[in-house]
Amino acid sequence: MPMNCLNCKAAVEPGLDFCPYCGFDLRVQRKCMSLSNMYYNLGLDKAQIRDLSGAIDMLRRSLKFNKLNIQARNLLGLVYFETGEAVSALSEWIISKNIMPENNVASEYIAKLQAEPAKLDMINQTIKKYNAALKCCRENNEDVAAIQLKKILSQNPKLIKGYHLLALIYIRREEYERARKILKKAARIDKTNSTTLRFLKEVDFQTGTQTSLEPRRFSRRGKAEAEEEKITTDLLAANDVVIQPPTFRESSYMATVLNIAIGLLLGGLVVWFLIGPGREQEINRAADEKIIEYSATMASQEAQINELQSQVDSLNETTASAQQQLDQAGQKSTSYENLLKAVEAYQKGNTSQVSNVLMEVNVDQLSVDAKAVYDEIYSSIQDAMFSELKQEGQEAFDEAEYTTAVDRLTKAREINGEDYVVLNRLAHAYRMLGQTDNAIATFQEIINVFPGTDYASRAANSIEQLGGTPQEPQNTTGNDDGDGQDGTGDGDNGDGDNGDGTGDGDGDTGDGNNEDGTEE
Repeated sequence: MPMNCLNCKAAVEPGLDFCPYCGFDLRVQRKCMSLSNMYYNLGLDKAQIRDLSGAIDMLRRSLKFNKLNIQARNLLGLVYFETGEAVSALSEWIISKNIMPENNVASEYIAKLQAEPAKLDMINQTIKKYNAALKCCRENNEDVAAIQLKKILSQNPKLIKGYHLLALIYIRREEYERARKILKKAARIDKTNSTTLRFLKEVDFQTGTQTSLEPRRFSRRGKAEAEEEKITTDLLAANDVVIQPPTFRESSYMATVLNIAIGLLLGGLVVWFLIGPGREQEINRAADEKIIEYSATMASQEAQINELQSQVDSLNETTASAQQQLDQAGQKSTSYENLLKAVEAYQKGNTSQVSNVLMEVNVDQLSVDAKAVYDEIYSSIQDAMFSELKQEGQEAFDEAEYTTAVDRLTKAREINGEDYVVLNRLAHAYRMLGQTDNAIATFQEIINVFPGTDYASRAANSIEQLGGTPQEPQNTTGNDDGDGQDGTGDGDNGDGDNGDGTGDGDGDTGDGNNEDGTEE
Protein backbone atom coordinates (compact mmCIF):
# COMPACT_ATOMS: atom_id res chain seq x y z
CA MET A 1 0.00 0.00 0.00
CA PRO A 2 1.58 3.37 -0.99
CA MET A 3 2.28 5.92 1.71
CA ASN A 4 3.69 9.39 2.12
CA CYS A 5 7.10 10.12 3.60
CA LEU A 6 6.74 11.87 6.98
CA ASN A 7 9.80 14.00 6.28
CA CYS A 8 9.14 15.40 2.79
CA LYS A 9 5.45 14.33 2.35
CA ALA A 10 6.30 12.72 -1.01
CA ALA A 11 4.45 9.58 -2.16
CA VAL A 12 6.73 6.54 -2.12
CA GLU A 13 6.28 3.05 -3.48
CA PRO A 14 5.87 0.11 -1.07
CA GLY A 15 8.91 -2.01 -0.32
CA LEU A 16 11.44 0.83 -0.23
CA ASP A 17 13.60 1.17 2.88
CA PHE A 18 14.56 4.79 2.26
CA CYS A 19 12.76 7.74 0.69
CA PRO A 20 14.16 8.33 -2.85
CA TYR A 21 13.63 12.09 -2.44
CA CYS A 22 15.02 12.95 1.01
CA GLY A 23 16.65 9.70 2.20
CA PHE A 24 14.39 9.32 5.24
CA ASP A 25 14.41 5.82 6.84
CA LEU A 26 10.99 4.41 5.93
CA ARG A 27 11.50 1.32 8.09
CA VAL A 28 11.20 3.43 11.24
CA GLN A 29 8.03 5.02 9.88
CA ARG A 30 6.47 1.64 9.09
CA LYS A 31 7.42 0.35 12.55
CA CYS A 32 5.79 3.36 14.24
CA MET A 33 2.63 3.00 12.17
CA SER A 34 2.48 -0.71 12.96
CA LEU A 35 2.84 -0.08 16.70
CA SER A 36 0.19 2.66 16.51
CA ASN A 37 -2.28 0.28 14.87
CA MET A 38 -1.49 -2.44 17.42
CA TYR A 39 -2.16 -0.13 20.39
CA TYR A 40 -5.34 1.11 18.68
CA ASN A 41 -6.62 -2.47 18.42
CA LEU A 42 -5.78 -3.10 22.09
CA GLY A 43 -7.58 0.11 23.07
CA LEU A 44 -10.61 -0.92 21.01
CA ASP A 45 -10.74 -4.30 22.76
CA LYS A 46 -10.54 -2.68 26.19
CA ALA A 47 -13.22 -0.11 25.32
CA GLN A 48 -15.59 -2.88 24.24
CA ILE A 49 -15.35 -4.53 27.69
CA ARG A 50 -15.66 -1.11 29.44
CA ASP A 51 -12.06 -1.06 30.55
CA LEU A 52 -12.04 2.68 29.90
CA SER A 53 -8.86 3.49 31.83
CA GLY A 54 -6.95 0.83 29.95
CA ALA A 55 -8.44 2.01 26.66
CA ILE A 56 -7.30 5.59 27.31
CA ASP A 57 -3.77 4.37 28.08
CA MET A 58 -3.57 2.25 24.90
CA LEU A 59 -5.00 4.98 22.66
CA ARG A 60 -2.60 7.58 24.02
CA ARG A 61 0.28 5.23 23.20
CA SER A 62 -1.15 4.76 19.72
CA LEU A 63 -1.18 8.52 19.13
CA LYS A 64 2.32 8.81 20.55
CA PHE A 65 3.62 6.61 17.73
CA ASN A 66 1.38 8.15 15.03
CA LYS A 67 -0.41 11.42 15.77
CA LEU A 68 -2.20 11.18 12.41
CA ASN A 69 -4.07 8.00 13.40
CA ILE A 70 -7.60 9.37 12.94
CA GLN A 71 -9.38 6.21 14.18
CA ALA A 72 -7.41 6.20 17.44
CA ARG A 73 -8.05 9.89 18.05
CA ASN A 74 -11.80 9.61 17.39
CA LEU A 75 -12.07 6.56 19.68
CA LEU A 76 -10.13 8.38 22.41
CA GLY A 77 -12.67 11.21 22.19
CA LEU A 78 -15.53 8.73 22.59
CA VAL A 79 -13.90 7.15 25.66
CA TYR A 80 -13.33 10.60 27.19
CA PHE A 81 -17.00 11.46 26.59
CA GLU A 82 -18.09 8.18 28.22
CA THR A 83 -16.15 9.10 31.38
CA GLY A 84 -17.89 12.48 31.54
CA GLU A 85 -14.96 14.58 30.22
CA ALA A 86 -16.72 16.29 27.32
CA VAL A 87 -14.10 19.05 26.97
CA SER A 88 -11.27 16.55 26.38
CA ALA A 89 -13.45 14.63 23.94
CA LEU A 90 -14.29 17.78 21.96
CA SER A 91 -10.58 18.70 21.80
CA GLU A 92 -9.66 15.33 20.29
CA TRP A 93 -12.45 15.55 17.70
CA ILE A 94 -11.48 19.09 16.66
CA ILE A 95 -7.86 18.00 16.16
CA SER A 96 -9.06 15.00 14.13
CA LYS A 97 -11.24 17.21 11.92
CA ASN A 98 -8.37 19.63 11.27
CA ILE A 99 -6.12 16.73 10.22
CA MET A 100 -8.74 15.19 7.89
CA PRO A 101 -11.58 17.64 7.09
CA GLU A 102 -13.35 15.36 4.59
CA ASN A 103 -15.13 12.04 5.32
CA ASN A 104 -14.33 12.21 9.04
CA VAL A 105 -16.80 10.84 11.58
CA ALA A 106 -15.51 13.42 14.08
CA SER A 107 -17.51 16.04 12.16
CA GLU A 108 -20.70 14.14 13.03
CA TYR A 109 -19.71 13.90 16.70
CA ILE A 110 -19.05 17.66 16.88
CA ALA A 111 -22.30 18.44 15.04
CA LYS A 112 -24.34 16.23 17.39
CA LEU A 113 -22.73 17.82 20.44
CA GLN A 114 -23.31 21.35 19.12
CA ALA A 115 -26.89 20.46 18.13
CA GLU A 116 -27.72 20.03 21.83
CA PRO A 117 -26.47 23.26 23.43
CA ALA A 118 -28.51 22.60 26.58
CA LYS A 119 -26.73 19.28 27.16
CA LEU A 120 -23.33 20.83 26.46
CA ASP A 121 -24.09 23.67 28.84
CA MET A 122 -25.20 21.17 31.50
CA ILE A 123 -21.91 19.28 31.14
CA ASN A 124 -19.95 22.52 31.45
CA GLN A 125 -21.91 23.45 34.57
CA THR A 126 -21.20 20.08 36.19
CA ILE A 127 -17.47 20.52 35.54
CA LYS A 128 -17.57 23.97 37.15
CA LYS A 129 -19.49 22.61 40.14
CA TYR A 130 -16.99 19.75 40.47
CA ASN A 131 -14.11 22.24 40.64
CA ALA A 132 -16.03 24.22 43.28
CA ALA A 133 -16.64 21.05 45.31
CA LEU A 134 -12.94 20.18 45.09
CA LYS A 135 -12.07 23.63 46.42
CA CYS A 136 -14.56 23.18 49.30
CA CYS A 137 -12.81 19.92 50.24
CA ARG A 138 -9.45 21.69 50.33
CA GLU A 139 -11.00 24.29 52.65
CA ASN A 140 -12.34 21.50 54.96
CA ASN A 141 -15.94 22.32 54.02
CA GLU A 142 -16.83 18.73 53.24
CA ASP A 143 -20.58 18.99 53.94
CA VAL A 144 -21.11 21.56 51.19
CA ALA A 145 -18.88 19.54 48.86
CA ALA A 146 -20.89 16.34 49.44
CA ILE A 147 -24.20 18.09 48.70
CA GLN A 148 -22.73 19.65 45.57
CA LEU A 149 -21.33 16.33 44.32
CA LYS A 150 -24.69 14.59 44.71
CA LYS A 151 -26.28 17.22 42.47
CA ILE A 152 -23.42 16.88 39.97
CA LEU A 153 -23.78 13.09 39.72
CA SER A 154 -27.54 13.36 39.28
CA GLN A 155 -26.96 15.62 36.25
CA ASN A 156 -23.84 13.91 34.85
CA PRO A 157 -23.89 10.27 36.07
CA LYS A 158 -20.78 9.38 34.02
CA LEU A 159 -18.35 11.74 35.76
CA ILE A 160 -15.87 9.26 37.29
CA LYS A 161 -13.97 11.98 39.18
CA GLY A 162 -17.18 13.01 40.96
CA TYR A 163 -17.72 9.47 42.28
CA HIS A 164 -14.11 9.30 43.50
CA LEU A 165 -14.29 12.62 45.35
CA LEU A 166 -17.63 11.78 47.02
CA ALA A 167 -16.33 8.33 48.06
CA LEU A 168 -13.21 9.97 49.51
CA ILE A 169 -15.39 12.29 51.62
CA TYR A 170 -17.38 9.30 52.95
CA ILE A 171 -14.14 7.44 53.78
CA ARG A 172 -12.86 10.46 55.68
CA ARG A 173 -16.12 10.51 57.67
CA GLU A 174 -15.76 6.72 58.25
CA GLU A 175 -19.07 6.13 56.41
CA TYR A 176 -17.64 3.11 54.63
CA GLU A 177 -20.89 1.56 53.40
CA ARG A 178 -21.85 4.76 51.61
CA ALA A 179 -18.39 4.92 50.09
CA ARG A 180 -18.72 1.29 48.95
CA LYS A 181 -22.06 2.04 47.26
CA ILE A 182 -20.64 5.07 45.40
CA LEU A 183 -17.53 3.14 44.28
CA LYS A 184 -19.69 0.32 42.91
CA LYS A 185 -21.46 2.86 40.69
CA ALA A 186 -18.09 4.10 39.45
CA ALA A 187 -17.00 0.52 38.73
CA ARG A 188 -20.05 -0.01 36.50
CA ILE A 189 -18.75 2.80 34.25
CA ASP A 190 -15.04 1.84 34.31
CA LYS A 191 -14.38 -1.67 35.64
CA THR A 192 -10.59 -1.44 36.00
CA ASN A 193 -10.10 2.15 37.14
CA SER A 194 -7.10 2.12 39.46
CA THR A 195 -8.47 4.86 41.74
CA THR A 196 -11.78 3.02 42.18
CA LEU A 197 -10.04 -0.25 43.03
CA ARG A 198 -7.65 1.45 45.47
CA PHE A 199 -10.52 3.13 47.35
CA LEU A 200 -12.46 -0.17 47.45
CA LYS A 201 -9.43 -1.90 48.92
CA GLU A 202 -9.28 0.72 51.68
CA VAL A 203 -13.02 0.27 52.41
CA ASP A 204 -12.61 -3.53 52.54
CA PHE A 205 -9.67 -3.18 54.92
CA GLN A 206 -11.59 -0.90 57.30
CA THR A 207 -14.80 -2.95 57.30
CA GLY A 208 -13.29 -6.43 57.02
CA THR A 209 -15.76 -7.25 54.23
CA GLN A 210 -14.80 -8.12 50.68
CA THR A 211 -16.65 -6.03 48.08
CA SER A 212 -18.19 -7.95 45.22
CA LEU A 213 -18.52 -6.05 41.96
CA GLU A 214 -20.75 -8.72 40.41
CA PRO A 215 -24.55 -8.04 40.50
CA ARG A 216 -26.50 -10.09 43.05
CA ARG A 217 -28.81 -12.71 41.58
CA PHE A 218 -30.77 -13.53 44.72
CA SER A 219 -31.77 -11.07 47.43
CA ARG A 220 -31.67 -12.12 51.10
CA ARG A 221 -33.59 -9.11 52.30
CA GLY A 222 -36.91 -10.98 52.63
CA LYS A 223 -35.32 -13.81 54.62
CA ALA A 224 -33.66 -11.38 57.02
CA GLU A 225 -36.92 -9.55 57.62
CA ALA A 226 -38.72 -12.89 58.33
CA GLU A 227 -36.04 -13.89 60.86
CA GLU A 228 -36.29 -10.51 62.58
CA GLU A 229 -40.09 -10.81 62.78
CA LYS A 230 -39.76 -14.34 64.26
CA ILE A 231 -37.34 -13.13 66.93
CA THR A 232 -39.71 -10.29 67.85
CA THR A 233 -42.64 -12.73 68.18
CA ASP A 234 -40.64 -15.06 70.43
CA LEU A 235 -39.66 -12.22 72.68
CA LEU A 236 -43.26 -11.11 73.01
CA ALA A 237 -44.37 -14.69 73.77
CA ALA A 238 -41.78 -15.04 76.51
CA ASN A 239 -43.06 -11.92 78.25
CA ASP A 240 -46.80 -12.43 78.00
CA VAL A 241 -47.29 -12.39 81.81
CA VAL A 242 -48.93 -9.12 82.80
CA ILE A 243 -47.81 -7.75 86.20
CA GLN A 244 -50.59 -5.83 87.91
CA PRO A 245 -49.62 -2.64 89.73
CA PRO A 246 -49.99 -2.63 93.56
CA THR A 247 -53.14 -1.09 95.01
CA PHE A 248 -53.52 0.87 98.25
CA ARG A 249 -56.25 2.75 100.00
CA GLU A 250 -56.08 6.05 101.81
CA SER A 251 -57.39 6.18 105.28
CA SER A 252 -58.98 9.64 104.88
CA TYR A 253 -60.44 11.71 102.00
CA MET A 254 -59.03 14.96 103.38
CA ALA A 255 -55.56 13.46 103.61
CA THR A 256 -55.73 12.56 99.91
CA VAL A 257 -56.72 16.08 98.89
CA LEU A 258 -53.99 17.58 101.08
CA ASN A 259 -51.30 15.35 99.59
CA ILE A 260 -52.35 16.28 96.06
CA ALA A 261 -52.28 19.98 96.86
CA ILE A 262 -48.84 19.75 98.46
CA GLY A 263 -47.52 17.81 95.47
CA LEU A 264 -48.82 20.38 93.01
CA LEU A 265 -47.30 23.22 95.02
CA LEU A 266 -43.91 21.57 95.26
CA GLY A 267 -43.97 20.76 91.54
CA GLY A 268 -44.75 24.37 90.66
CA LEU A 269 -41.94 25.67 92.88
CA VAL A 270 -39.45 23.25 91.33
CA VAL A 271 -40.45 24.34 87.82
CA TRP A 272 -40.29 28.03 88.73
CA PHE A 273 -36.97 28.11 90.57
CA LEU A 274 -34.96 25.31 88.92
CA ILE A 275 -36.18 24.24 85.50
CA GLY A 276 -37.47 27.59 84.17
CA PRO A 277 -34.26 29.70 84.26
CA GLY A 278 -32.07 26.84 83.04
CA ARG A 279 -34.40 26.09 80.14
CA GLU A 280 -34.49 29.76 79.12
CA GLN A 281 -30.70 30.00 79.19
CA GLU A 282 -30.40 26.84 77.14
CA ILE A 283 -32.82 28.22 74.51
CA ASN A 284 -30.93 31.52 74.32
CA ARG A 285 -27.57 29.74 74.05
CA ALA A 286 -28.87 27.46 71.28
CA ALA A 287 -30.27 30.47 69.40
CA ASP A 288 -26.92 32.29 69.64
CA GLU A 289 -25.07 29.24 68.35
CA LYS A 290 -27.47 28.92 65.41
CA ILE A 291 -27.01 32.60 64.53
CA ILE A 292 -23.22 32.22 64.57
CA GLU A 293 -23.43 29.04 62.48
CA TYR A 294 -25.75 30.63 59.91
CA SER A 295 -23.53 33.72 59.67
CA ALA A 296 -20.44 31.59 59.02
CA THR A 297 -22.30 29.49 56.43
CA MET A 298 -23.57 32.59 54.61
CA ALA A 299 -20.06 34.08 54.50
CA SER A 300 -18.65 30.83 53.15
CA GLN A 301 -21.38 30.52 50.54
CA GLU A 302 -20.84 34.12 49.41
CA ALA A 303 -17.14 33.42 48.89
CA GLN A 304 -18.00 30.23 46.99
CA ILE A 305 -20.48 32.13 44.79
CA ASN A 306 -17.81 34.70 43.89
CA GLU A 307 -15.32 31.96 43.08
CA LEU A 308 -17.87 30.05 41.00
CA GLN A 309 -18.73 33.21 39.08
CA SER A 310 -15.07 33.74 38.24
CA GLN A 311 -14.83 30.14 37.05
CA VAL A 312 -17.99 30.61 34.95
CA ASP A 313 -16.45 33.68 33.29
CA SER A 314 -13.20 31.80 32.62
CA LEU A 315 -14.96 28.81 31.07
CA ASN A 316 -17.17 31.11 28.98
CA GLU A 317 -14.03 32.71 27.57
CA THR A 318 -12.61 29.25 26.81
CA THR A 319 -15.84 28.22 25.05
CA ALA A 320 -15.89 31.45 23.03
CA SER A 321 -12.26 30.90 22.02
CA ALA A 322 -13.01 27.33 20.89
CA GLN A 323 -16.04 28.53 18.91
CA GLN A 324 -13.92 31.23 17.27
CA GLN A 325 -11.35 28.63 16.25
CA LEU A 326 -14.13 26.50 14.74
CA ASP A 327 -15.47 29.49 12.79
CA GLN A 328 -12.00 30.38 11.51
CA ALA A 329 -11.41 26.80 10.42
CA GLY A 330 -14.73 26.82 8.55
CA GLN A 331 -13.90 30.11 6.82
CA LYS A 332 -10.48 28.82 5.84
CA SER A 333 -11.97 25.62 4.43
CA THR A 334 -14.54 27.64 2.43
CA SER A 335 -11.82 29.89 0.99
CA TYR A 336 -9.78 26.89 -0.17
CA GLU A 337 -12.86 25.27 -1.72
CA ASN A 338 -13.66 28.45 -3.66
CA LEU A 339 -10.04 28.73 -4.80
CA LEU A 340 -10.13 25.15 -6.12
CA LYS A 341 -13.37 25.93 -7.97
CA ALA A 342 -11.73 29.03 -9.47
CA VAL A 343 -8.72 26.98 -10.63
CA GLU A 344 -11.03 24.41 -12.25
CA ALA A 345 -13.10 27.10 -13.99
CA TYR A 346 -9.92 28.89 -15.11
CA GLN A 347 -8.59 25.71 -16.68
CA LYS A 348 -11.91 25.32 -18.55
CA GLY A 349 -11.76 28.95 -19.77
CA ASN A 350 -14.96 29.98 -17.95
CA THR A 351 -13.98 33.56 -17.09
CA SER A 352 -17.39 34.53 -15.72
CA GLN A 353 -17.43 31.66 -13.22
CA VAL A 354 -13.82 32.36 -12.23
CA SER A 355 -14.60 35.99 -11.39
CA ASN A 356 -17.71 35.02 -9.39
CA VAL A 357 -15.85 32.42 -7.33
CA LEU A 358 -12.78 34.61 -6.72
CA MET A 359 -15.06 37.24 -5.17
CA GLU A 360 -15.94 34.73 -2.43
CA VAL A 361 -12.30 33.89 -1.57
CA ASN A 362 -10.92 35.40 1.65
CA VAL A 363 -7.26 36.02 0.79
CA ASP A 364 -6.27 36.44 4.46
CA GLN A 365 -7.17 32.77 5.11
CA LEU A 366 -4.85 31.43 2.37
CA SER A 367 -1.30 30.16 2.74
CA VAL A 368 1.62 31.70 0.86
CA ASP A 369 1.46 29.13 -1.97
CA ALA A 370 -2.33 29.35 -2.25
CA LYS A 371 -2.15 33.15 -2.34
CA ALA A 372 0.37 32.94 -5.18
CA VAL A 373 -2.10 30.82 -7.17
CA TYR A 374 -4.86 33.32 -6.38
CA ASP A 375 -2.71 36.28 -7.49
CA GLU A 376 -1.79 34.54 -10.74
CA ILE A 377 -5.43 33.80 -11.63
CA TYR A 378 -6.57 37.23 -10.50
CA SER A 379 -3.97 39.06 -12.60
CA SER A 380 -4.88 37.04 -15.70
CA ILE A 381 -8.62 37.78 -15.52
CA GLN A 382 -8.42 41.19 -13.87
CA ASP A 383 -9.44 43.11 -16.99
CA ALA A 384 -12.28 40.70 -17.75
CA MET A 385 -13.49 40.94 -14.16
CA PHE A 386 -13.40 44.73 -14.32
CA SER A 387 -15.39 44.83 -17.56
CA GLU A 388 -17.98 42.37 -16.24
CA LEU A 389 -18.42 44.19 -12.91
CA LYS A 390 -18.64 47.56 -14.69
CA GLN A 391 -21.29 46.28 -17.12
CA GLU A 392 -23.32 44.63 -14.33
CA GLY A 393 -23.13 47.83 -12.28
CA GLN A 394 -24.31 49.96 -15.21
CA GLU A 395 -27.18 47.60 -15.97
CA ALA A 396 -28.27 47.53 -12.33
CA PHE A 397 -28.10 51.34 -12.21
CA ASP A 398 -30.21 51.68 -15.36
CA GLU A 399 -32.79 49.29 -13.87
CA ALA A 400 -32.88 51.34 -10.62
CA GLU A 401 -31.38 48.46 -8.62
CA TYR A 402 -29.07 50.81 -6.76
CA THR A 403 -28.00 48.39 -4.01
CA THR A 404 -26.77 45.88 -6.58
CA ALA A 405 -25.17 48.70 -8.55
CA VAL A 406 -23.22 49.85 -5.46
CA ASP A 407 -21.99 46.29 -4.83
CA ARG A 408 -20.77 45.72 -8.41
CA LEU A 409 -19.31 49.20 -8.94
CA THR A 410 -17.49 49.12 -5.60
CA LYS A 411 -15.77 45.87 -6.59
CA ALA A 412 -14.94 47.36 -10.01
CA ARG A 413 -13.42 50.42 -8.33
CA GLU A 414 -11.18 48.13 -6.24
CA ILE A 415 -9.73 46.81 -9.51
CA ASN A 416 -9.50 50.16 -11.36
CA GLY A 417 -10.10 53.28 -9.34
CA GLU A 418 -9.49 55.70 -12.20
CA ASP A 419 -12.49 54.87 -14.41
CA TYR A 420 -14.80 57.88 -14.56
CA VAL A 421 -17.92 55.92 -15.52
CA VAL A 422 -17.51 53.60 -12.52
CA LEU A 423 -16.90 56.45 -10.08
CA ASN A 424 -19.71 58.63 -11.46
CA ARG A 425 -22.31 55.84 -11.48
CA LEU A 426 -21.25 54.74 -7.98
CA ALA A 427 -21.61 58.29 -6.62
CA HIS A 428 -25.11 58.68 -8.12
CA ALA A 429 -26.12 55.22 -6.84
CA TYR A 430 -25.14 56.31 -3.32
CA ARG A 431 -27.16 59.52 -3.87
CA MET A 432 -30.26 57.58 -4.94
CA LEU A 433 -29.97 55.32 -1.87
CA GLY A 434 -29.85 58.38 0.37
CA GLN A 435 -26.25 57.70 1.47
CA THR A 436 -25.16 61.32 1.18
CA ASP A 437 -21.79 60.95 2.93
CA ASN A 438 -20.71 58.11 0.63
CA ALA A 439 -21.93 60.05 -2.43
CA ILE A 440 -19.94 63.17 -1.43
CA ALA A 441 -16.83 61.05 -0.75
CA THR A 442 -17.09 59.42 -4.20
CA PHE A 443 -17.60 62.77 -5.96
CA GLN A 444 -14.53 64.08 -4.10
CA GLU A 445 -12.64 61.04 -5.36
CA ILE A 446 -13.52 62.10 -8.96
CA ILE A 447 -12.11 65.56 -8.21
CA ASN A 448 -8.88 63.97 -6.91
CA VAL A 449 -8.51 61.60 -9.87
CA PHE A 450 -9.44 64.14 -12.62
CA PRO A 451 -8.29 67.54 -11.30
CA GLY A 452 -8.95 70.57 -13.47
CA THR A 453 -11.31 68.73 -15.84
CA ASP A 454 -15.00 69.04 -16.57
CA TYR A 455 -15.42 65.80 -14.60
CA ALA A 456 -14.07 67.55 -11.51
CA SER A 457 -16.29 70.60 -12.12
CA ARG A 458 -19.43 68.51 -12.42
CA ALA A 459 -18.44 66.51 -9.33
CA ALA A 460 -17.93 69.74 -7.36
CA ASN A 461 -21.38 70.98 -8.43
CA SER A 462 -22.88 67.67 -7.29
CA ILE A 463 -21.21 67.98 -3.88
CA GLU A 464 -22.60 71.50 -3.45
CA GLN A 465 -26.10 70.29 -4.42
CA LEU A 466 -25.82 67.60 -1.73
CA GLY A 467 -24.96 70.23 0.87
CA GLY A 468 -21.24 69.51 1.02
CA THR A 469 -18.10 71.51 0.33
CA PRO A 470 -15.73 70.27 -2.40
CA GLN A 471 -12.08 70.04 -1.40
CA GLU A 472 -9.00 70.85 -3.40
CA PRO A 473 -7.68 67.81 -5.32
CA GLN A 474 -5.01 65.89 -3.46
CA ASN A 475 -3.19 64.95 -6.71
CA THR A 476 -2.14 68.13 -8.58
CA THR A 477 -0.66 66.19 -11.50
CA GLY A 478 -4.05 65.38 -12.95
CA ASN A 479 -5.21 65.03 -16.56
CA ASP A 480 -4.98 67.79 -19.20
CA ASP A 481 -7.78 70.29 -19.71
CA GLY A 482 -7.98 69.83 -23.46
CA ASP A 483 -10.31 67.93 -25.60
CA GLY A 484 -8.19 64.84 -25.84
CA GLN A 485 -8.43 61.51 -24.17
CA ASP A 486 -9.20 62.83 -20.69
CA GLY A 487 -12.92 62.78 -21.61
CA THR A 488 -13.74 66.43 -20.84
CA GLY A 489 -15.03 67.09 -24.32
CA ASP A 490 -17.30 65.15 -26.56
CA GLY A 491 -14.78 62.40 -27.23
CA ASP A 492 -14.86 58.66 -26.80
CA ASN A 493 -14.83 58.39 -23.02
CA GLY A 494 -18.60 58.12 -22.68
CA ASP A 495 -19.42 61.77 -22.15
CA GLY A 496 -21.46 62.14 -25.33
CA ASP A 497 -24.54 60.37 -26.47
CA ASN A 498 -23.32 56.83 -25.81
CA GLY A 499 -26.09 56.13 -23.27
CA ASP A 500 -24.07 55.91 -20.05
CA GLY A 501 -26.13 58.72 -18.52
CA THR A 502 -23.10 60.65 -17.26
CA GLY A 503 -23.54 63.82 -19.35
CA ASP A 504 -22.48 65.38 -22.61
CA GLY A 505 -19.38 67.03 -21.23
CA ASP A 506 -20.90 70.49 -20.66
CA GLY A 507 -23.89 69.95 -18.38
CA ASP A 508 -23.96 70.02 -14.58
CA THR A 509 -25.12 67.16 -12.40
CA GLY A 510 -28.88 67.12 -11.99
CA ASP A 511 -29.60 69.26 -15.02
CA GLY A 512 -30.92 66.43 -17.20
CA ASN A 513 -34.33 64.92 -17.42
CA ASN A 514 -33.52 61.42 -16.03
CA GLU A 515 -35.27 60.37 -12.84
CA ASP A 516 -31.97 59.45 -11.16
CA GLY A 517 -30.64 62.99 -11.51
CA THR A 518 -27.63 62.20 -13.73
CA GLU A 519 -26.93 64.16 -16.93
CA GLU A 520 -28.49 63.31 -20.24
